[in-house]
Amino acid sequence: MTETSLLVGPFNRVEGDLEIKLDIADGQVRSAYVNSPMFRGFERILLGKAPFDALTITPRICGICSISQSAAAARALASAAGGRPEPEGEKVAALLHAIENISDHITHFNLFFMPDFTRPVYAVREWHTEALDRFTAQKGSSLRAAIEARSKLLHVVGLLGGKWPHTLAIQPGGVTRALSVRDKIRIAADLREFRKYLETTLFGAPVEIFAALSSIDELDRWTTGDAGFFLKLSASLGLDRMGQGQGRYMSFGAYPMESGPLFAAGIWDNGNFGELDVSAIREDLSHAWMLGDNLHPAEGQTLPDEAMREEAYSWCKAPRLAGKTVETGALARQIIDRHPLALALAAEGGVRARIAGRLLEVARTQILLEELVGSIRPEARFMAQVTMPDFGEGVGLVEAARGSLGHWITIERGQIASYQIIAPTTWNFSPRDAAGTEGPVEAALKGAKVLDGEENPISVQHIVRSFDPCMVCTVH
Repeated sequence: MTETSLLVGPFNRVEGDLEIKLDIADGQVRSAYVNSPMFRGFERILLGKAPFDALTITPRICGICSISQSAAAARALASAAGGRPEPEGEKVAALLHAIENISDHITHFNLFFMPDFTRPVYAVREWHTEALDRFTAQKGSSLRAAIEARSKLLHVVGLLGGKWPHTLAIQPGGVTRALSVRDKIRIAADLREFRKYLETTLFGAPVEIFAALSSIDELDRWTTGDAGFFLKLSASLGLDRMGQGQGRYMSFGAYPMESGPLFAAGIWDNGNFGELDVSAIREDLSHAWMLGDNLHPAEGQTLPDEAMREEAYSWCKAPRLAGKTVETGALARQIIDRHPLALALAAEGGVRARIAGRLLEVARTQILLEELVGSIRPEARFMAQVTMPDFGEGVGLVEAARGSLGHWITIERGQIASYQIIAPTTWNFSPRDAAGTEGPVEAALKGAKVLDGEENPISVQHIVRSFDPCMVCTVH
């Protein structure tokens, strides 16, 4: 048996640092150790601040998913105040959030994931020239079309939020901008323009047809658009068998409304649906450069271990739900929402499943956005008065593009006494826990092929990017 170790990283093209130590035996990854090497301290910065300062500070954690952080902070403040947003304000907040999420999916597919297939290692493949034409950095036709479509869609965020990223439009009581009839017409036109991109370039067919796929056989027969091209090269490379997860998925529920989230909340554990019990969350610190006990985030702290003890290997905590790892993201959301295709993909649980789950969510979100705009009543109130208490606790649970995002706040004497955040990448890229259980990405990397002479294994790249990591959100 030939054994060696390899340190791979950084991976990300935009969103921060990541290092992975690989133990390799006979051309396969035997074990992986995921390190989030950057500590930023946002949870420490918030201490002693006025509660409403969280709306300004937390979106600065990330410029890609800032609305997700804003929505979670607003929900946490509303929870602490014992209030809730106006229903029409919730719709506009969901509209802003869903636009950011669908934009993130388009960015990930075109700029982060698909360009890996233009690499020289694939030059012998019959589809390589087409990959170059579509996804070469700064030149690819599909890539350029996606950037243009995304830019136009984000005009809606500019209209409703004043700017993107870091808008202050979403507040505990609703949103700062009431929609007029004229606004609805403009937004509907922008959504029609984005639909045109989806139906001519990404899917090559009406979004409703892709959203209606219900089985792997139907997915395998999809040949049009960039989605069809991805499925073609996926079959060529066996991406359905690469990077299988642990079979446990979680969603906090996307786009909360008075009647419930538009995409359901819950858990799915290897074929079994369950209710989500957020009280069962614990943050394991055994392999993180953090001090303290393994606590629920409402009770936890962020105390960096400046000595960086040897038994730890990441600044990332290891969140667990009832002692188990869970995978979060678009695939998880669609599984929990019981979409037939997502449930079929859950049995695969690998690279293809995660990307196809993201494409499925793009199609379904476009339809959701159009319905949301149509349902908004301009004559209604969009903001309720919310007064923060001198003492209180709150939680804000939302779904960012990459998965479940939670904010937990404690207020004492009118100031933030504790603020804890668990981001999607914290769940997915967590280190081992005290029981030695690997985090989701660590587990998915086991068995990945490593070719002779590879210093940055292409299979590892595909698996890691299928999770769409946002490392700057991981350690606050």
